Amino acid sequence: MSTTTDILGRDDPNDLEAILAVTNTDVDEVLHEVSAGVDTLFTWDYERSRPALGKLYEKAKTSQWNASTDLDWSIEVDLEKEVANRPTLGTMAQMGLIDLSKTPVASWGKDEWTRFDMESAVWSLSQFLHGEQGALLCTARIIETVPWIDAKYYAATQVVDEARHVEVFGRYLQEKMSGHYPINAHLRMLLDDIMADSRWDITYLGMQIMVEGLALAAFGFMHMMTQEPLLKKLLRYVMSDEARHVAFGVLSLKEFYAGLTEAEIRERQEFAFEAAVRMRDRFLQQEVWERMGVEPLEVIRFLRDMAPQQEDPFQQMLFSKIVPNCKKLGLLDAGGGWLRERFTEIGVIQFEDWVDTGEEYESLDEVAKDRASA
Repeated sequence: MSTTTDILGRDDPNDLEAILAVTNTDVDEVLHEVSAGVDTLFTWDYERSRPALGKLYEKAKTSQWNASTDLDWSIEVDLEKEVANRPTLGTMAQMGLIDLSKTPVASWGKDEWTRFDMESAVWSLSQFLHGEQGALLCTARIIETVPWIDAKYYAATQVVDEARHVEVFGRYLQEKMSGHYPINAHLRMLLDDIMADSRWDITYLGMQIMVEGLALAAFGFMHMMTQEPLLKKLLRYVMSDEARHVAFGVLSLKEFYAGLTEAEIRERQEFAFEAAVRMRDRFLQQEVWERMGVEPLEVIRFLRDMAPQQEDPFQQMLFSKIVPNCKKLGLLDAGGGWLRERFTEIGVIQFEDWVDTGEEYESLDEVAKDRASA
């Protein structure tokens, strides 16, 4: 069995110095290549034998939306005003809710904190943009490798969804925020690992369950926080799609994992744990601190000591979709509860009994709700 060092490259998942030592050295690259020996699977069995996936496919066909016509791109976005209305690190610092007097940002005033919050907003949407391109490529891979015709049908609709998500986040960043950040090193490592693995179910687990599950929770949190109307509707519609995508993973893998050996399940548990930690690590936003001229280690260490990740409600809520879905797949308690122990260590096991996305995706279809009320 693999150790934490084997999985993460470090003994302690919370080793801040090791986390921040992971950086991109080629931030100016335009094309990034990942090699994988993947077998393309044709199936001559066209019988529709998986009703749950068929239902999901029908829902996807009727819930498509057009990024050019269903969103009002004429809306003007005042990013400074937008971040001022959110409960950000900058607003809390300016209100005196956080004492940063012994950190490298002790001298920061309103201008510096406003710029930090604006940079943070651009960084967050940039990572969503990169993650959505990862989802686009992963879902195209699923069409090629999954053996079931029902899954190939649904995955084809998700490719269209993901292309639309890349389009909307890219357009919003370019037109409303004037550019984006390069991909975070931890996110890129995770996407590389998912794409480099030739097993179709690992593509599902890494993208549909882990990356898309975290994105669904993060989009919900951002939707709750923002008052900007274009972004708010954009997020509502993207979340409608994302809920189906996560459900696709849950419905497909539950059947497949029921037939795996204990050793094979342990490999999936370890991959899920690695993905969870990689995604958590990327939210340290080290690139924003660097752009602001601050050495990330000292200020992030101070913030973590003040509010450990295991007690950070935002960090915890990001896993509110992942944990119940892993439980639905049988990954939490297999092999003596190895993944349950790991999720307990990083402080997210409390979400295990929340509703899984395979059951809730229809209630999250905001596109259908808008059309019904039109």
